[in-house]
Amino acid sequence: MSRKTGLFLIAASCMALGVAWFVEHVMSVMPCELCLAERWPWRILLVIGLVDVLLPGAAGGVVLWLAAPVLLASCALAVCHAGVEWHWWPSPFPACRAPHVTGTTMAERLASMPRFPSKPCDAPTYLIPDLPVSMSVMGGGYAAVVLLIFVKLKLMKKRVFR
Repeated sequence: MSRKTGLFLIAASCMALGVAWFVEHVMSVMPCELCLAERWPWRILLVIGLVDVLLPGAAGGVVLWLAAPVLLASCALAVCHAGVEWHWWPSPFPACRAPHVTGTTMAERLASMPRFPSKPCDAPTYLIPDLPVSMSVMGGGYAAVVLLIFVKLKLMKKRVFR
């Protein structure tokens, strides 16, 4: 059996997670809570691709179809993040808003503050100068393209085995 689809999902996931790692650790751009959530579908997709490659006949073919809803979830997270960036709606994550500081003394207030500063989710990250397309919108577009290629690969595979 062909393992092209699983290898494609592995490569697409590694590319997405690699770009996120590069932007965070090399370019020193702090991710917001939504950015971190947008990485989870790619991690799940990586596991799905690995299952397809390692178990192509047994569970691989069935498990591979889980990639479609995972990619749709990635697109939905990107739309949610873009809406937050464009101020269409508030972020669903409380970490994207100002921290809730409690206490009556200055020591209590300082102790209740988050350990690390967080980036607000409505502050877009633009990777390409003079191109007003945020990283979250690019990620959603990438997920949509990966979904289209995945469906095309699955349909081509179906025709070959008939």
